[in-house]
Amino acid sequence: MNLIEALRAALGEGAVLTNPSERAAYEQDWRGLVNNPALAVILPKSTEQVSQAVRLCAAHSVRIVPQGGNTGLVAGAVPIEGADQVILSFSRLRAVREIDVLADTITVEAGMTLAAVQQEAANANRFFPVSLGAEGTAEIGGVISTNAGGLQVLSYGNMRAQVLGLEVVLADGTLWHGLSGLRKDNTGYDLKQVFIGSEGTLGLITAATLRLHPPVASRASALVGIENLEQGLRIFSVMRHAAGPALTLCEFCTHAALALGAAHTQGGRLPFAAPAYLLLEISALEGGRDPQEMLETVLMKELEEGRALDAAIAQSERERLDFLALRENISEGELREGGAVKHDISVSLSRLAELVSAVETLVARDYPGFRPNIFGHVGDGNLHVNIRPPEGQDMAAIAARKAAITTSIETLAVSLQGSFSAEHGIGQLRLPGMVAHKSPTDLSLMRAIKHALDPAGLLNPGKTVPEV
Repeated sequence: MNLIEALRAALGEGAVLTNPSERAAYEQDWRGLVNNPALAVILPKSTEQVSQAVRLCAAHSVRIVPQGGNTGLVAGAVPIEGADQVILSFSRLRAVREIDVLADTITVEAGMTLAAVQQEAANANRFFPVSLGAEGTAEIGGVISTNAGGLQVLSYGNMRAQVLGLEVVLADGTLWHGLSGLRKDNTGYDLKQVFIGSEGTLGLITAATLRLHPPVASRASALVGIENLEQGLRIFSVMRHAAGPALTLCEFCTHAALALGAAHTQGGRLPFAAPAYLLLEISALEGGRDPQEMLETVLMKELEEGRALDAAIAQSERERLDFLALRENISEGELREGGAVKHDISVSLSRLAELVSAVETLVARDYPGFRPNIFGHVGDGNLHVNIRPPEGQDMAAIAARKAAITTSIETLAVSLQGSFSAEHGIGQLRLPGMVAHKSPTDLSLMRAIKHALDPAGLLNPGKTVPEV
């Protein structure tokens, strides 16, 4: 029996897609940059079926590409060129296994979307804080496998901080039962950490136990006009000292970036013009200080002292969501207007303004006419530095310069003691950066872990760790 027949016998006829038209949507990454064929797309509906499928693929020496919502930006969930691969989609594993409101945990299967987890938490009068622009499509297994960050890392941390336990199918089909909800368990290696952020190269996450948080009783948001990021960082520092952990969001956008988001938001508009913007949000728990009052008090002083050029404070939940939509639709706007050479970099807060200035100088000097599109998460030092083609040109016209642009931007970030991939991961597209910027010791350790857990190299080939 060949592999496809064996998979159909194990999973059911409708769970194995081999027709090119059925496979097409799974084979191409979200940005449309990578599109390679798979032997099949398989749709298991349980952890047991995932284990069966992995055993069968291992027996036939066929590699497995795990795929969640396929919303990643580095082509980490689609096939590579020139290898026999099966795409394993988790979209049918969507059960809530348990909610423990006393322990503040929820256990869900890997195919559940991030938005659905947020809603389940809300139904239990709890809050799940990880928030992404793609949360309606992004699936929990993928969000954990990429250690996604998002808009509220400032107060709550990234996905790693939310994970208490995992259930994982290993490369030989063995199931690791690690679904603990314990806050304390000091019994040897914390094995779940190996799989978080490993992009499906070490094991396939099938379920997770996640932290829940107290519900947010009220929020206040403001869009603040600033001259530059240096000015914005001073405002951030003042706001952070005033609000502490209640400051749950601080986003920086250049005028060009936020205008792009507004142009691709239904009814979107900028309330005022400024060279750049901060988007701030303060959240309060039940009985906490009024976030609107806190925001108004701080911003009034910043306006009086000239650190803020202008400010608009949301007067309703609708206005708050409208502000967020401007920020969240920047990436969608880029895609609709032809794309950009994307970079996801981070440095310490003390060097963030230096980074932006250096990027603008570099682009003006080496790539005249190209348009920097800079936005991101001020509170954790992570900016998306995307370079758009000159006006009137598309990505095809600058294809020959993409690699040089990326090398320049990544090298700049690393020269400032930063990272060339802050939250997007490595996938296929950031492998050159791994070779260029990670030490031989780093790479040796990663390869040793990969070989120990996946000696045949069956799991998500050509991702994360450069091959020797």
